[in-house]
Amino acid sequence: MKVLLLNGSPHPTGNTYLALDEVSKTLEAEGIDSELFQIGNKPVRGCIACAKCREIGQCVFNDDICNTMVNIMRSCDALVVGTPVYYGQPNGALLALLQRMLFSGTTAFAGKPAAGVAVCRRGGATAALQSLIMPFQMLNMPVVTSQYWNIVYGREQGQAALDTEGMQTMRAMARNMAYLLKQTHGGPVSVPEREPWQPMHFIR
Repeated sequence: MKVLLLNGSPHPTGNTYLALDEVSKTLEAEGIDSELFQIGNKPVRGCIACAKCREIGQCVFNDDICNTMVNIMRSCDALVVGTPVYYGQPNGALLALLQRMLFSGTTAFAGKPAAGVAVCRRGGATAALQSLIMPFQMLNMPVVTSQYWNIVYGREQGQAALDTEGMQTMRAMARNMAYLLKQTHGGPVSVPEREPWQPMHFIR
């Protein structure tokens, strides 16, 4: 079993990476492989609604990472997408990528468990998170939840690691993902154990 972790940040080792790395380490502890892919900072085209993908089996534009991501997903069993929050929204390049790869590569994604992760300085995370998971619901992808919304806080590089509750939320989501994958690959398995809650507040 393998999970694709898609880092929608232009920064390869920023706070979104730290959140997804926590997911990766927890999945590994649960016996689940993962592959972390960062979208980078090169241009990503938006969908032009030409529907040529329905004829040729892939997006007609082959000069960015869209078709590569679809092909990677064909060998994965689940998806986690992480994004920084810009103006209460996911990174625009990530949204363009998601719309194209989910439409052109529907068969690679449909029915597979998925989760979104939003990383922000302060506000807008719930709106960004909802934008991430809405397409999953249209493709019958079970949305994997956690002990809280899948949100991590941090502004400067590395600060996400200081969000103890956010990191715990990532671990809980990863265990839920592992539980669901094991159930659908021959289970039954025990319900994930819960860590003692580590609340994190921002009044200092």
